Amino acid sequence: MRKPNIAILGATGVVGREITKIVDEMQIPYNEIKFLSSAKSAGTEIEFQGKKYIVEEAKPESFDGVNIVLASAGGSTSQKFAPEIVKRGGVLIDNSSAFRMEKDVPLVIANVNDEDLRNHKGIISNPNCSTSQLMLVLKPLHEKAVIKRLIVSTYQAVSGAGLAAMNELTADTKANLAGEKFENKNFKKPISFNVIPQIDVFCENGYTKEEMKVANETKKILHLPSDLPISCTAVRVPVYVGHSEAVDIEFENEITPDEVREILKNSFGVEVIDNPDNFEYPTTRDAAGIDPVFVGRIRKNLAFKNGITLWCVADNLRIGAALNTVRICQKVIEMDLF
Repeated sequence: MRKPNIAILGATGVVGREITKIVDEMQIPYNEIKFLSSAKSAGTEIEFQGKKYIVEEAKPESFDGVNIVLASAGGSTSQKFAPEIVKRGGVLIDNSSAFRMEKDVPLVIANVNDEDLRNHKGIISNPNCSTSQLMLVLKPLHEKAVIKRLIVSTYQAVSGAGLAAMNELTADTKANLAGEKFENKNFKKPISFNVIPQIDVFCENGYTKEEMKVANETKKILHLPSDLPISCTAVRVPVYVGHSEAVDIEFENEITPDEVREILKNSFGVEVIDNPDNFEYPTTRDAAGIDPVFVGRIRKNLAFKNGITLWCVADNLRIGAALNTVRICQKVIEMDLF
């Protein structure tokens, strides 16, 4: 198996640091590795696998000789450097939304639609964090009973909006408890002791961009019909790490809650915690810092024929961002696609 030269773009950010950590945990094979960032963060020292590296400012020439770039530096940065990476023969695995819905760019969840990787033309997109955990749950169920209709409500942690948003939750909470005024900057409403029914900007149809990402990305990843009905409501909650989702699925074919439990117990990347009689169901605290997507509250949906309702929780910084990025990298290496 060939070993690539790897670059991590956006290495000093929340997700970039998590990517670095997971590259080490998964023992991704490489010849050389480098860490890149904006000019502002360049010069930062990173310790990785017993060696110290100086983070370099990302420039076009930074990608000379680089085979795979793991990027979590924002859409504008990815758009700026993508042509330079591809021109130099590299493969960009991008964590931003910049290329997700482009026809020639595979949108991939590792172990869900790996074969789509073979169609890459130098750019591979990592889906939105709330989509990512959902796909590991839906794929095996879709293979069994065929999805007919989907309704998703997400309850998303502030870390999905970055480090500044996490700091705002802390500061806002302290101010609230002390009875002091606080000016929120990262959210349209105060986040402490609150639930905000808006993530990203509103579209003409009344949905937010975040909600439309879930609908559109789900169809692309699972190769669903373009007219298959999917509706999403995305909500920001005062939790640091871990996205939760209430999922209502109508299937073409009959499927029972027991069948769903059995399928998911034997599915990649999924762990079932579902014993309500003993108050056993997944929460964000169960998921923080670890890899599985946890599923519980599996029951027959009372509104849909052949319907199932379930609850799923995952660490949004890992499976929702960094973990899948690194898993894609692993697949690209194993499939010799660089």
